Amino acid sequence: MTRLVELEATGPRKLDPTDIDDEKGDVAICQCGLSDSFPFCDGSHRHTEGEDSETTYVYEDGERRAVDRVVTADEG
Repeated sequence: MTRLVELEATGPRKLDPTDIDDEKGDVAICQCGLSDSFPFCDGSHRHTEGEDSETTYVYEDGERRAVDRVVTADEG
C-alpha cells in the first residue's frame, strides 16, 4: 500500500519533555502521515485498516479514495 500525504514541515521536529503525555507517560510518533497533530500520533492510522497492498490511497476529510494515477511536477 502507498499513501499520498502532504506535509507542511520543512525540517526535523525536536521533541522535548513537554511532549510527554502526562497520563500515558510516553510519546507516540505518527508513521502513517495522516495525524492532525503530526508528528504525533492521534489514532488516524485506524482509517488505514483494510488498505489493499497494490493500491495507492489519498485521505481527504477523513475519507479514503483510491488513486488511479500519480503525476509529478517533472512529468508536467
